Amino acid sequence: MRTQHFDLVVVGAGSGGYAAARTARDLGARVALVDHGPLGGLCILRGCMPSKTLLASGDAVQAIRESPKLGVRASPPAIDFSYIIARKREIIRGFADYRIEGIRSFPLFEGPAHFLSPGQLQVGDGDVLEAANFIIATGSIVAPPTLAGLAEAGYIDSDAALELERPPKSLIVLGGGYVATELGQFFARMGAATTMLMRASHVFSGEDDDVGDAVTFYFREEGIRMETGAQLSRVERRAGGKVVHYLVDGVPKSVEAEEIFYALGRVPNVAGLDLEKAGVAYHAITGIEIGPDLRTTNPAIFAIGDVTGPYELVHVAIYQGEMAARNAVGARERADYWLIKTRCVFTDPQIGIVGETEKELQRSNTAYLRGSYLFSDHGKAVSIGRTKGFVKMMASPDDGRILGAAIVGPEASDLIHELIVAMSFGATVDQFVKIPHLHPTLAEIWTYPADDIIAQRSLGSSAVAVVV
Repeated sequence: MRTQHFDLVVVGAGSGGYAAARTARDLGARVALVDHGPLGGLCILRGCMPSKTLLASGDAVQAIRESPKLGVRASPPAIDFSYIIARKREIIRGFADYRIEGIRSFPLFEGPAHFLSPGQLQVGDGDVLEAANFIIATGSIVAPPTLAGLAEAGYIDSDAALELERPPKSLIVLGGGYVATELGQFFARMGAATTMLMRASHVFSGEDDDVGDAVTFYFREEGIRMETGAQLSRVERRAGGKVVHYLVDGVPKSVEAEEIFYALGRVPNVAGLDLEKAGVAYHAITGIEIGPDLRTTNPAIFAIGDVTGPYELVHVAIYQGEMAARNAVGARERADYWLIKTRCVFTDPQIGIVGETEKELQRSNTAYLRGSYLFSDHGKAVSIGRTKGFVKMMASPDDGRILGAAIVGPEASDLIHELIVAMSFGATVDQFVKIPHLHPTLAEIWTYPADDIIAQRSLGSSAVAVVV
């Protein structure tokens, strides 16, 4: 056992931790990284990148199935699932190798870490690291299942789902969040008879109802069985497969499938860190407590990313990591999540959300005007046969400043960026419509809700439909 001294020790070498370490080093700090492995981080190894690689194959299959509406008739697509998985592994190996090269440019200590004191961290049974500051970036893990009988019957989580060698013949998806919807739709497109069970009335229960209702409708239209309002009871294993029992409006129901995909969320990865010895307050579900400057209850220790909640997003972790690093070497920055909490879901149709949702505006009693427009009414979308979904925009009735926007539709993850840029400059709807939009493009659909709000404001305050 030996003791080593650094200016900053970053615990966790995922996207947020690596960004923190790189930023601090660029500012002249002597930085060490600690990671229990495997190196690369959740996003690259078991999250964003492998899932989006698989989704691309699912989208291609669906495009072939829907091609007759454009006058192109092809035989039913043959799916080479082994190739899809092999392609995913090759791509992820390349991403991981590149990231690992960067990680190894730091003093790296591999193994589980735990605090001995507010200023000492031990890696395994070996090195003790002392530092003026620490950043905890240990991420999240799949929430342990609590549903009776699930562990005994067996299930797959998101990690296992990404490594299956073949799609199940039938699948029950527990949950209606990002992971559940993206991978649930993927396996349905790979041929699995898929049922999704969720407690809420639609997927994405935390988002606006029109967003969640739209995707739920399109999933049903695609042939996915959507059981909403489902109160899970228990799971049992039968000779024919696995059975989930649940209630809907008090009525007992059940569904049987070859496999169960458990996608009921993640929890902060805090186990084993001995945070009590470091003077760091945390909750097993909500994560480590942090202030606006990302400091924990121990001012020498920062925490970032999924381990803090509530924004389990890579770009948020990177934003926090870079800020925490600057604060650790003397800055006094405070986090602002208004635009940073922008998010997207890579279902089909995709979802993009920026700024405030209508639910958030209503909860804060903020007056707003709403404009919306359907892709089925948009010329370019109709021409290319991509008519699912809508866009909507919320703005202040006082000055027209854009408060938030959402899109359910084709290329939503890219189209939302136009609103991110506009809102980052505090744009009003009047300023927004003056931005040139090429025709015919999907992007010009945003001008319609902006025009709608302008028209509402022109009616005068007595006639404006203000929502509070």
